[in-house]
Amino acid sequence: MNLKRKVEIAVISDVHLGTFGCQAKQLLTYLNSIAPKTLILNGDIIDIWQFKKRYFPKSHLKVIKKIMDFAANGVNVVYITGNHDEMLRKFADTEIGNISIVNKLVLDLNGKKAWFFHGDVFDMSIQNAKWLAKLGGWGYDLLIVMNGLVNWCLEKLGKERYSLSKKIKNGVKGAVKYINDFEEVASDLAIQNGYDYVICGHIHQPKMLIKENKYGQTTYLNSGDWVENFTALEYQFKRWKIYSYNNDKLSPFFGDDDIKEMNTQDLIAAITIVEQPKSKKSK
Repeated sequence: MNLKRKVEIAVISDVHLGTFGCQAKQLLTYLNSIAPKTLILNGDIIDIWQFKKRYFPKSHLKVIKKIMDFAANGVNVVYITGNHDEMLRKFADTEIGNISIVNKLVLDLNGKKAWFFHGDVFDMSIQNAKWLAKLGGWGYDLLIVMNGLVNWCLEKLGKERYSLSKKIKNGVKGAVKYINDFEEVASDLAIQNGYDYVICGHIHQPKMLIKENKYGQTTYLNSGDWVENFTALEYQFKRWKIYSYNNDKLSPFFGDDDIKEMNTQDLIAAITIVEQPKSKKSK
């Protein structure tokens, strides 16, 4: 039997299926570990910008199949378009069964308003010079491939993995300022429009923090990515958390102290479902 964690909402973004940097196997492991009521794909799931017919491994196809299986089994799947899959924007507001394609999404979560969008609308380099942004994307993809070779060598030597691109981002003042500006703009707009939560992707920086200005406050959340950080957002028991594949695995989702004090059997029932093995059909 397989234990699957129940979550009300799971949010993933920046998967970049169809590129060398995509870590589809880790994502598939994560998707197989949860039983969401709603799955929100917050942009850049399929990288149409860098799509190559000669490169779309089975693991990438399995991620798509898993998402389709979710929808077939009653999970509400919402695909929010991003810049790398912007071709899908022509199909915005389309619904096929349990799958819907939108440019943005607003949900009421236990009396609080949550605003979901990818975030590329704030990126002027994309809005004003798409060819330059695409060139940067190809360079980033090359850097990820080089990083993979470096990490293969490090693992053979028994050393920890290392992220070249994260090191470069964290060491460049312009990149740090861009990320901070992105968070500020998204949060200010959310406060201005009365949203309690603003949930983005795009900048590959998982984050959850309370932002406030003189007009009010909001909770800014970013789902990160499945290229370097292997992170998602989960909403359960009226709370958000950042799921980290490298750290969390199948750790329970505690809502409050009352849940922590439940006995083991009740706790397992509250946070998981048990998937029974399929019986073989008699010949």
